[in-house]
Amino acid sequence: MRKMSRAIVKFRVPILILSVLLLIPAFIGMVNTRINYDILSYLPGDIDSMKGQDIMLEDFGKGGFAYVIVEGMDDKNVAELKAQFEQIDVVSDVVWYDSIADLSIPKEVLPDDVYQIFNSDKDDSTLMMVFFASTGSSDESLEAIAQMRKMADKQVFTAGMGAVVEDIKNLTIEEMTMYVIIAVILMSIVLAVAMDSFLIPVFFMLNIGMSILYNLGTNQIQGQISFVTQALAAVLQLAVTADYSIFLWHSYKEQKEQIPGNKNEAMAIAIGQTFTSVVSSSVTTVAGFLALCFMTFTLGLDIGIVMAKGVVLGVICTITVLPAMILIFDKPLEKTMHRELIPSLDKISNFIVKHSWVFLIVFLALLPPAIYGETHTDVYYNLTDTLPTDLNSVMASSKLSEDYGITSSHIIMVDEDMSAADANMMMNEMKKVDGVKMAVGLDSVLGMVPDEAVPERLTKLLKNGGWQIMVVGSEYKVASPEVNAQVDALSDILEKYDKNGMIIGEAAATKDLINITDRDFKIVNAISIAMVFVIIIFALKSVSLPIILVSAIEFAVFVNMGLSCYLNTTIPFIASVVIGCIQLGATVDYAILMTTRYKSERLAGKDKNEAVSIALSTSIKSILVSAVGFFAATFGVGVYSRVDMISQICTLLSRGALVSMVTVICILPAMLLLLDKVIVYTTHDMKSLRKTKDTRYYKLPPVQATVNEQN
Repeated sequence: MRKMSRAIVKFRVPILILSVLLLIPAFIGMVNTRINYDILSYLPGDIDSMKGQDIMLEDFGKGGFAYVIVEGMDDKNVAELKAQFEQIDVVSDVVWYDSIADLSIPKEVLPDDVYQIFNSDKDDSTLMMVFFASTGSSDESLEAIAQMRKMADKQVFTAGMGAVVEDIKNLTIEEMTMYVIIAVILMSIVLAVAMDSFLIPVFFMLNIGMSILYNLGTNQIQGQISFVTQALAAVLQLAVTADYSIFLWHSYKEQKEQIPGNKNEAMAIAIGQTFTSVVSSSVTTVAGFLALCFMTFTLGLDIGIVMAKGVVLGVICTITVLPAMILIFDKPLEKTMHRELIPSLDKISNFIVKHSWVFLIVFLALLPPAIYGETHTDVYYNLTDTLPTDLNSVMASSKLSEDYGITSSHIIMVDEDMSAADANMMMNEMKKVDGVKMAVGLDSVLGMVPDEAVPERLTKLLKNGGWQIMVVGSEYKVASPEVNAQVDALSDILEKYDKNGMIIGEAAATKDLINITDRDFKIVNAISIAMVFVIIIFALKSVSLPIILVSAIEFAVFVNMGLSCYLNTTIPFIASVVIGCIQLGATVDYAILMTTRYKSERLAGKDKNEAVSIALSTSIKSILVSAVGFFAATFGVGVYSRVDMISQICTLLSRGALVSMVTVICILPAMLLLLDKVIVYTTHDMKSLRKTKDTRYYKLPPVQATVNEQN
C-alpha cells in the first residue's frame, strides 16, 4: 500500500487531469442511460400479470391502454381528435362510440349500458380507450400520451398507469437538479462548521461530485435504471461517502504535524491509513446495499448495484482524486484554516456513562412500542394517491371515478374461440361481483347493437392472435383490499370458463407486487443482518459484539419506522424494504467506531467504565458530524420533493441517521458496560483479560489484589 500511496502523491497532477477528462465519458454515459419510470416493470416476468402482458403485446399487438376523457367537444370534433390519436405511431387502436356505431345513428337508440360506457352528462364529457402497440409505460407510450395531451390541451385528461408514469417522469426531471443542489448546500454547511478550513468542504464536494458522476455514467452498462435510483443515487452517495473525505483530511493533518515540512510523505502515510479505515467502514455500507439485490422485486437489485458501485467509486476517489486536490491546493487550504467550531463534548460523554442505567431503562421501555410501531406502519402501493392533485393523471383519475364510476380497470384475456354464449354468461357473472361498474367484451357489445351497425374493425380490435379481450371497470382503488378481493373473485369466474385465461392490468399487477414485496422484506432484512453480522465478527473478532451492535442499530431502525405509525404517516412500500438495509449498513459504522476504541482501551489496561468513557468521548464528535451530515444530505430533499416516494424515503433516511446517532451515543455505552464480562469471554483477542489475577477486570478486595500483583 505504501508504494501505491507514494505513486498517487508523485503523479497527483496527471491523476487530477485524468479524473477531469474521465468526466466527459461519464457525462455521456449518464445522458445515454435510460431512466425507467414504471415501478411495475420490475416485477418478475414469470407471474401471471406479467406473462399476460407479454402475451397481449406479442400475440395481440397491444401492450397497454389508457382512458382518455374529453370535455366540451361535440361528436364531430371528438371523432376528428380520435382520428388524430390513431395517427400516432405507437397507438394501435382507439375505442370510442363511433367504433361501435356510425355517428349518424343517434346515441339515444343505444342501450343504456353502451351509452354510459362512453358518455357522462355530469361534465359533458366522453370517454375513449386508447390501446398502445407497446407496454403502457414504455418510452413510446409515454411520448404518445404527451402528444395526445398537446392535441387538445386542457380538454383532454388521460388516466391509467402510463399517464401516471408520464407525470412522475416530468415531475422528477423538473426536480432532479434541485435534489443535488439542496443536498450539496446543506452538507457543505455541516462540513464548514465541522471542519477547520472554510475551503476544504469545496474540495470534498468536488471529489464526491466526481465519484457521483462516474457512478451515474457507468450505469449505462446496465442499460437502464429506475427513476427512484436516479433520484436517490447522488443524494445517498453524498450522504454515505462524505465521511471518507473527512478521514483523509484528519489523517493528513495529523501526519503533517508529525512530519513537518514534508507534506508529500504526510499524504502518502495518510492515504494508507485512510484506505484501511475507509475500506473497513465501507464494507458494511456495501453489504447493506447488496442485500437489496436479493429482492424478487428487481427494483432492489437496481438500487443495490448502483449504490454499492457508488460507495466503491467513492472510496477510490477519496484515495486518489482528493489527495491530488489537497496537495495541489495546499497553500490556499492553509490560508483558510480556523479553529474548530464544535466545542468539546467530554462533559456530555461523562454524563452519559455515569447515568448509563437510565439510558438502559429507556431502551427497554422503548423497545416494545418501537417493535409494535414498526410492524403496524401503514404502507401504500398506489402512486396516484400521493401525487400532487394538479397533475393531469390525478385529475383524470378523479374525473373517471366521479363521472364514470371507474377507479381501476382489469383486462380479461380469454381464448378467441370461446362461444358467444359463454362469453356473455361470464361477463354477466363478472358484472355481479362487488365493485364492478362495467364489463365489456365483443360478444356483450354485439348482443346490444344490431349486427349491421357493428364495424368490422371492432371485431379485429377485440379478437386477434388467438385471444379476445374484455375490459372490466371497477369502483375500487388499486392496491386496496377490496380490489384485491375483486381480482380473486374475477379469477374464480374466469377459471370456470377458460382455465388458461388471464387477468392483467395495474390492479392485478399491484396485487402481485404486494405479495412479493411482503416476502422480500423478510428475506432482505434477514440477509442484511446476516451479512453485517459476519462482517463485524471478522472485524472485531468477537461473537457477542456483533449481536450487541446489530441489536442497537436494529432498535434504531424499529424506532425510525415505528415513528411513522405513531405519526399516522403512510409510507411507500419500497421504503419498508430498503430503509432497514440502508440504515443498518450505513450507520452501524458509528457503533463499530466506538466499540473498536472500547476494545483498545480495555486491552490497554483500563477498566470497563474508563474504557467506555474514553471510547465515547473520542468517538462522539465523529459520530455527530457523520450523522448530521447524512441528515443534512437527505432531509432537504425530503422536504422539497413533490414525488412522495422520493420524499418519504429521504425523510426516513434522514430521521434514521439521527435515531442511530442517539442510539449509539446514549444506549450502546450502557450495553457495553452491562455486557462487558460477556464481551471479554467471547472476544478472541481479549484473552488476557480473562485471567483471575487481572485486577483490571475483577473487582477484588485491596489485599487480595496486592497478593495477585505480587504473584
